[in-house]
Amino acid sequence: MRRALIVIDAQVDFCPGGRLAVEGGDEIIAPINDLMADYDAVVLTQDWHPDDHTSFADNHEGAEPFSTVEMAYGTQVLWPRHCVIGSPGAAFHPALAVDVADMVVRKGYRPEIDSYSAFFENDHQTRTGLEGYLRERGLLSLDFVGLAHDFCVAWSAIDAAKLGFGVRVIEDATRAIDLNGSRKAAQDNMRAAGVTLI
Repeated sequence: MRRALIVIDAQVDFCPGGRLAVEGGDEIIAPINDLMADYDAVVLTQDWHPDDHTSFADNHEGAEPFSTVEMAYGTQVLWPRHCVIGSPGAAFHPALAVDVADMVVRKGYRPEIDSYSAFFENDHQTRTGLEGYLRERGLLSLDFVGLAHDFCVAWSAIDAAKLGFGVRVIEDATRAIDLNGSRKAAQDNMRAAGVTLI
């Protein structure tokens, strides 16, 4: 079965020194690069937000980062401003081997809805097009790495499993935000969806 490596949001803002830094986020870049040659395809995802994105805490008067609000599509964490379109923080980590990528999926560019998953926006209905690309190329076995383990990696892996792909998450090549125990919850949810954690 043809295999793809899906590298989730390995971007400057999610690494130490970035606006939404994940502890140790830069430590996974070299291991991810080392994995790339083992796959039939490599897909990179990129958080890509406009200035007025509704997931930014500073776009909600009086809201604190990491608080939550209810949106039409469900509960939304309000994040520090990050990965603004065209900003240095939205760029891939400079050590990431972007030149070997077969495809880049940009997500979260609609102001009114966030997009953790590489397959769907947070309404679980609006598709990114990644599923069709993978099926067209016969890439039915997917390994996920990147940032952050408990949000965009987990949501992407769970959606991939629900869509019928064979799915693994290589945990040594991920790092978690771990917001109020979100890492353990994400692991439990992934296992329940049929994702293999290795």
